[in-house]
Amino acid sequence: MTAKPSTVPLTQTLPPSATEPLDVGLVRGLADDGTLDPSFALEPAVVSSAYREMRKLRLIDARMILLQRQGRVGFYGACEGQEAVPIATGHMVDKDDWVFPALREQSIMLVRGFSLDAFIAQVFGNSGDVQKGRQMPSHHSGRAVNQVSWSSCIGPQIPQAVGAAWAMKLEKKQSAAIGFCGDGATSQADFHVAMTFAAKFHVPCVIICQNNHWSISVPTERQTASKTIAIKGRAYGIPSFRIDGNDVFAVAKTVKDALTRARHGGGPTFIEALTYRIGAHSTSDDPTRYRSDEEVARWRLKDPLDRLRKYVYANGLMDEEKDAAMEAELVAEIAAAVNRVEALPPPERASLFEDVYAQPTWNLREQMAELAKLPPAPAQH
Repeated sequence: MTAKPSTVPLTQTLPPSATEPLDVGLVRGLADDGTLDPSFALEPAVVSSAYREMRKLRLIDARMILLQRQGRVGFYGACEGQEAVPIATGHMVDKDDWVFPALREQSIMLVRGFSLDAFIAQVFGNSGDVQKGRQMPSHHSGRAVNQVSWSSCIGPQIPQAVGAAWAMKLEKKQSAAIGFCGDGATSQADFHVAMTFAAKFHVPCVIICQNNHWSISVPTERQTASKTIAIKGRAYGIPSFRIDGNDVFAVAKTVKDALTRARHGGGPTFIEALTYRIGAHSTSDDPTRYRSDEEVARWRLKDPLDRLRKYVYANGLMDEEKDAAMEAELVAEIAAAVNRVEALPPPERASLFEDVYAQPTWNLREQMAELAKLPPAPAQH
C-alpha cells in the first residue's frame, strides 16, 4: 500500500496575524522578550533539553577554537548565533531519518546520542575518530546516528539528500531525509537539480537553508535577486517557509510539520531559516575584512540562546543557580573528553587499506605487505 498524504496543513505554522505568503513573511513564535505564542509550545522536557544542548554546543565551539589557536587541531567551523536550527532539528528527527548537513549542523549528531568523545576525536582526526582520520575537521559523520559527512564544495549534499529520500520512497519507508545548505548554495546548480528532482518525484525530503547572510564573505544580496531565499521554492512547486532561525520554537514546529508530511506521502518542503553567523566563517577566516562590528552587534541582540534563556527563566525551567551549575558541569564534561581524546594515538597506518573494497584486491594486498615491512611510525607527543 502507498502511504496516504499527511493531514497536517501547510499553514499550520502561520501566525494568526501574518498576512504575507509563508515564503515571504516570517514565521515566529518566540518574541525577543521571551514570551511565546501558545500555538508554538513544546513539551517542557524538550525545551530544557534544547537549552542544555545549545549551551553545550556554544561551549564546545569555544573550546575547539581555543585548541585550533593553540595549534592542537587544524581547523574548526563554529556555530555561534546559529545554534537554534541544528538543536531544534535534532529534537524533531526520528531515528530512521537521515541528515545531510552543511558546515554548522554537526551538533544534530550529539542531540541524537553520538558520543562526545567520538565527536571531538573527529576534530583531532586520531584513532578515536570513527572516520579514521580521513576527513577534514568539522566534517563529522556517523552511521550510528544516520548522519552523512558534507563536502567543502558548496551544495552537493542537497541532491544527495534528495536521492536518499527517493530511495526511502521506493522502499516504502516512513522516514525522511533532511538536507542542509547555506544561502550561497541556493545559487549553485546542485540546488536547482535537487529542488527539481524533489518536486517532480515527490520525495520525502526537507531541505533547510540556513540563511546567515554571508556566503563566507559575499552578502546574500550580492548573490541573489530573489526577494527571499524561501520564495525560490515556489518556482519549483515545493511548499516553502521563511522562519526565524533564531527561534527554537519556530524551527521545531516548522521542521516537525514538514517531516510529518514527508513521512506520510506529502512530499518535500523547503525552509529558509533566517539567522546570522556571529563569528568567523571558520578559523581560517577574518570577518573584519568584509563586515562591520555594528552589524554583528545588532545581531547579537537577537542571540538565539539569550532569547531561549529568557523563556526558560520566566517559565521556571531554569534559574541562575541551576544555570551556573549546568555550565560548570558541561565545562568539566568537555574538558575531560578533550583530555581523553587528545591522548589517543593516530589511526593505525594499516587502516588506510580498510573500507576500499569488501575484500582487498591483489594490488592492495601487495601494498599492505610492503607497509608491514616498514618500521613502526614514531610516537607523537
